[in-house]
Amino acid sequence: MDLSATGQVVVAMVTQLALRVLGAVVLWIVGRMLIGMIVRFAGRALAVRHVDATITRYLCNILAVVLNVALAMAILSVFGVETTTFAALVAAAGVAVGIAWGGLLASFAAGAFLIILQPFRVGQFVTAGGVTGTVKEIGLFVTAIDTLDNVRTLVPNGKVFADTIQNFSTNPYRRVDLVAQLNHGVDARDAGFRLKERLAKIRNVLPDPAPDVEILAFTLAGPVLAVRPYCSNAHYWQVYFDTNRAIREAFGEAGYPAPEQHLAVRGGL
Repeated sequence: MDLSATGQVVVAMVTQLALRVLGAVVLWIVGRMLIGMIVRFAGRALAVRHVDATITRYLCNILAVVLNVALAMAILSVFGVETTTFAALVAAAGVAVGIAWGGLLASFAAGAFLIILQPFRVGQFVTAGGVTGTVKEIGLFVTAIDTLDNVRTLVPNGKVFADTIQNFSTNPYRRVDLVAQLNHGVDARDAGFRLKERLAKIRNVLPDPAPDVEILAFTLAGPVLAVRPYCSNAHYWQVYFDTNRAIREAFGEAGYPAPEQHLAVRGGL
């Protein structure tokens, strides 16, 4: 056996493999940089044309996926894998993934419908898929929502599309629903008048429609008033807390007694 010739063959093979690996690494690094630049450029171009932010992010996500697949095919071609073979492998893998991950593909389809039908957009306050918060992104498979306690929550698009969606940002205003318990001895009309005066002075409470203060129910403690000011969605919690404070201050200044349950106990013969 000619060890010298064998060594030369091994060295040549190792060198060729090393060059291919180095080329693949360089292609990966450069390709990722180019993909990032292209996606950012596409995002800015769409923004300049005033395309909706929701559609812009969705299209940029799709563009990034397509370019990454093309990069993977280019890297495999460096190692001598034919594109047709890779395409066949991708097709076979796609069938397998489709069978195993039907829910994932359903979320992808649901994401497309969310973009087309637009029940909500990025930046709007919604309840979707059982989660309430501000929409940050509608992705290929999930919708990112920041909840009221500032937690980023990812909800599958399939669940969002299949569930009830409440969009609190669509209409120009919404109603704040609160109640005020009165004592039996308090004049409900006087209490309602005082509350309406207070509500009119609360910052960001809308004059039209005017706040509602009406008797909602009766309990053992006395009448219960429904206190319902209106405001824009952005000021909801400020008006909510200020209205609670107004109820307490108005009743305190009026000297209303604290609500207490009245029970009549009668003895039998």
